[in-house]
Amino acid sequence: MPLRLLVLFLVEVAFAATATAQEKVSFTGRDGVALNATFYRPVGTGPFAAIVAMHGCGGPWKARDDDWSERLQAAGYLVLFPDSFGSRGMGPQCNVRERVMTSKDRAEDAFASAEWLASRSDVVKGKIGLLGWSNGGAAVLSASRSIRAPVGVEFSQAIAFYPGCRVFSEQSYRARIPVTILHGLADDWTPAEPCKSLSGVTFVGYPEANHDFDHPNVAEKTRKAAFSANGSGIVTVGTNPEARAQAIAETMSLFSRM
Repeated sequence: MPLRLLVLFLVEVAFAATATAQEKVSFTGRDGVALNATFYRPVGTGPFAAIVAMHGCGGPWKARDDDWSERLQAAGYLVLFPDSFGSRGMGPQCNVRERVMTSKDRAEDAFASAEWLASRSDVVKGKIGLLGWSNGGAAVLSASRSIRAPVGVEFSQAIAFYPGCRVFSEQSYRARIPVTILHGLADDWTPAEPCKSLSGVTFVGYPEANHDFDHPNVAEKTRKAAFSANGSGIVTVGTNPEARAQAIAETMSLFSRM
């Protein structure tokens, strides 16, 4: 068995045997809003490496959030999921064309989250990673740009799942920290092609994988969205088991290097 898949298998065994330990926390965002978040803490006293995780356009998605957070928790990471939309009284944004919150705004939430984690005695300040999906993946890219950063702390590693990259590709994007994009090559919601041109970014593409390919259990289906690659407003989503397994292995490997 390849080493990365062996590591993944061992983590999955530990993950399956670990009960969820999570709590609701709140801290002040950069705009003064009380930023509500779900906090997953491993067993032990720490200090621990930590991950800031940014939800997609639908807001917190318990099945995916728990799946990833419990896996990371079992591997010894603290995980913090700030709720950018709910904290501001906003609902899902997937079908909203004129969105109030931009990826730059959400990057500010990522910065506030990192600063809050860095203030804790149970966090290794030099080992804080950033993770996000779709709209949250775009927030990861925005938070990783060379033009701004959190105060008094820095992300060691950033991973964006299937972000929308078109705007960044048109803005001379340059990353200031290690950034990896994990993208489905069949994605017709946030197409992969513009992501390949971003400076300082590692791109990993998965053939035949659609949007949400890493979700633990979503049968392939179509849905409506405010934006789509072909302009129809109809996009395809669903789990791709092979791409999911490879992306999990890649993610765990990258975060282990922090």
